[in-house]
Amino acid sequence: MRGLCYFYLSILTQVSSSTLKVIGFFGHNVTLPCTYDSQTHGVLSFCWGREMVPMSKCSDTIISSEDGAVLFRESPRYQLGRMTDGDVSLTILDAQWSDAGVYGCRLEIPGWFNDEKVNTELVMEEAPVERPVTQDWILTAAGRQDILTTSMNITVDVGDPTLDILAVTTTMEKFKAFLEVGNIGRAAAIFFSAIIIILVFVFRRRFLPKSTLQHPHTPTAENIYEVL
Repeated sequence: MRGLCYFYLSILTQVSSSTLKVIGFFGHNVTLPCTYDSQTHGVLSFCWGREMVPMSKCSDTIISSEDGAVLFRESPRYQLGRMTDGDVSLTILDAQWSDAGVYGCRLEIPGWFNDEKVNTELVMEEAPVERPVTQDWILTAAGRQDILTTSMNITVDVGDPTLDILAVTTTMEKFKAFLEVGNIGRAAAIFFSAIIIILVFVFRRRFLPKSTLQHPHTPTAENIYEVL
């Protein structure tokens, strides 16, 4: 009978709860969420602890507030949101490896057994390193373009508009290199040489046949005189 009474008592004293998981990066700020409807409840008293929320108050309290006023703050690294708007989320400045663990937020809602609690597990990880991206294009045997970067490999189809832009850019650079002074001189020499060859060819076609046709008439005249 006594055990049954304890069972019903545990049900009556149970508060609503939820569990979250937040990933924080070493050396960066991380925020553990905890909010409520301030328009319905007004400004509530609350607390944050370094363990799961117990049956009452908070375990290993790191910050607490009553009627909108902060009564206790373990460290200035612990900051709160806009309490007047119902945002009592905990922000840890410059998070360290030792900050990993379970945090509990308790919202003291007036009435019997109305308190809400939010248990959050903070997992600390190394912050990702941002590396500059450099692109080198290589045409593969499969007819695709591979972009080789210092941090990643990206494959792009040959028909990608980016490749067309690169092709136009390469063509323009080759054309600019061709327009240098040395290249222009060589092109001019080739052009004039071609003109001279064409003129010589036309001259031979127009004047040489006439000179060669004059010689066959001479033997014919001599033959006529010999007959006479």
